[in-house]
Amino acid sequence: MQITTKAIIFSSLKYGDTSLIVKAFTESDGLKSYLLKGILTSKKGKLKAAYFLPLMQLEMVVNHRNKGTLESIREVKVAMPYKTLHTDIVKNSMVLFLAEMLGNSIQEQEEDKSLFNYLEYALHWLDENPSTPNFHLLFLLNLTMYLGFYPDTTHENASFFDLLEGSFTGTPTLNPLIESENLEHFKKFLGINFDALQTIKVNKTQRQELLRKVILYFELHLHGFRKPKSLAVLNAVFG
Repeated sequence: MQITTKAIIFSSLKYGDTSLIVKAFTESDGLKSYLLKGILTSKKGKLKAAYFLPLMQLEMVVNHRNKGTLESIREVKVAMPYKTLHTDIVKNSMVLFLAEMLGNSIQEQEEDKSLFNYLEYALHWLDENPSTPNFHLLFLLNLTMYLGFYPDTTHENASFFDLLEGSFTGTPTLNPLIESENLEHFKKFLGINFDALQTIKVNKTQRQELLRKVILYFELHLHGFRKPKSLAVLNAVFG
């Protein structure tokens, strides 16, 4: 079935010498994988490899057979031209990291417009605003809302956050915990929007420790989740 849909690119992997396999989150059908034959050598084709950079927002005319196989793309155009995401070194390293996190976290092959709208909005905000080193922390915590394990803040004043239970507790458990100074920083990110990021002050070490806990939180709640390889690049940039 041929349809037109907006899409956000998660990854593009070289296939053979001339082709790409592209993984994209589509507005119409959720996660889809596409085979782009000959795109790396074709001079005259409408499809160019540059369209399929991480987190590009595209409008695509696609053929979806919905049989669990690789789909095909007929036409593509940029839906939201970025000003800074792929040229600012800090933002670009964040984009690579978030694209990998999204690819490792979202497995649903079905429509999820609220999640699509969140990604669209968040990426537009990142592109339009000055670099902020805490963006990825809030992005990931907000993402858990759409994936079904946003922290339960009922007992937010308790002394520990149980990562496995996803809730605050007054007594330590045998599960991985966030506590002490890390807990105070963690709570700063709950229930805020991106515009409030400038009010959050954490140093490099605190940020890295908090990110380590957030990645562990994903690992505990998502079956088959793999730690992102691009984390080292992100830490180096913010180091």
